[in-house]
Amino acid sequence: MMMTEEGLALIRRLEGFRAEAYRDAVGVWTIGYGHTSMAGPPAVTAGLRITAEEGAAILARDVEAVARGVRKAVTVELTGNQFSALVSFAYNVGLGAFRASSVLKTVNAGAFADVPARLNLWVKAGGHTLPGLVRRRALEGELFAATTAGTAAAPPAPLVPEPRTCAVTLLARLLRRLVQIIFPDQPETR
Repeated sequence: MMMTEEGLALIRRLEGFRAEAYRDAVGVWTIGYGHTSMAGPPAVTAGLRITAEEGAAILARDVEAVARGVRKAVTVELTGNQFSALVSFAYNVGLGAFRASSVLKTVNAGAFADVPARLNLWVKAGGHTLPGLVRRRALEGELFAATTAGTAAAPPAPLVPEPRTCAVTLLARLLRRLVQIIFPDQPETR
């Protein structure tokens, strides 16, 4: 089960991009395409700003983590669009809520025709029905019910760890600094 381009586009459209941290409808600090501290780094606090490129990288990482969780929870075969609709839903409500939801139970029972109606039950935040969630669930339901499989999304770029400085480089830097301290009048050489 793979995320589709249609599913990624839906998440980007529904979440929208915000470069500066803000509080969502229930007061949680959020940035980028709906990223919260609960999803992992970066921690979102007041005043945090990110670029569009950083937002796209964070989104790819967050969506892949949610997709892994959805894959583990789903016990039946799904089309790419069905899977992507569930990832969008879980991205919004969280994996814990997804795992406990009637949406997942309905999917795993193979009652696919009932899934859009189950999604439509998840339209409240803070005890209030939110028009944005009503719209989101309708769009997720449409994607789930789509008769096409969807276009496979490119896998997220691997996270490249920061290069580690080898011991020889550290030793060379230390020696240069030591020479500067002992012989402050000497020009620096490389």
